[in-house]
Amino acid sequence: MQWNLFKRTQLDSHSGLTLTADRFWGATGWTVEDLAGEWVLDAGCGSGRFAEIALSSGANVVAIDYSSAVDACYQNLSEHPNLDVVQADIYALPFASNSFPYVYSLGVLQHTPDVHRAFRALTEAVKPGGRLCVDYYWKRLRTMLLPKYALRPITRRVPEERLLAFLQRHLGKLLAASGFVGRVPLIGRGLQRLVPVANYSGIYPLSEAQLREWALLDTFDNLAPRYDNPQSAVTARRWLEEAGFDDVEVLQVAHLVARGVKPTG
Repeated sequence: MQWNLFKRTQLDSHSGLTLTADRFWGATGWTVEDLAGEWVLDAGCGSGRFAEIALSSGANVVAIDYSSAVDACYQNLSEHPNLDVVQADIYALPFASNSFPYVYSLGVLQHTPDVHRAFRALTEAVKPGGRLCVDYYWKRLRTMLLPKYALRPITRRVPEERLLAFLQRHLGKLLAASGFVGRVPLIGRGLQRLVPVANYSGIYPLSEAQLREWALLDTFDNLAPRYDNPQSAVTARRWLEEAGFDDVEVLQVAHLVARGVKPTG
């Protein structure tokens, strides 16, 4: 429901900004030249925000999602002849092992019931010598103290339509509260984290209408998913190393990013 309702919100081609491109290239460490003409797997494509960036480099992109988000992705990006959209289960990928020289999954794995198993499925899809990039919500004290984790035991049980309607009615109040506490000298930015709304004012150069749309989307995204399983930096590195990947890097680009190269031997 989320990605069909907000199917164009985060696309750079719609926002007129480079927020998605900046995150994609920063997280993966890849370049346009790396991807040109290569086969790329986008695992958990949603409405296609990252697939759009990979396609712009000339890559052949296979975008998968478990949900009807594939409809939004196809509607957004169907003009690209080098795109294939597949509704698929990450735990049973419908591809031969060792098929893709580039595999990424951004903003997805923490929303799976078994994050490690989902990660392992992606490592099997990477071609020897290929590159994998995934990210997770970061399991650290700063993250786990976010108010969404106190609210989620309730909100994730509320029917999605009702939760979205509630947020639509109260979004203005939540943003006003966030803006008010954000003006408190010295500690305002920290206090804003206690208000359960995604407020990007002063962070992203969005218009007022875009700020409200992104706030509604990401607040809903924080509270609605059935699963929300952050991972630590230690775990993110260990999983790549246990899978035998080389050149392992763990860093922060929006979320906790882990990337590496599958050995050829």
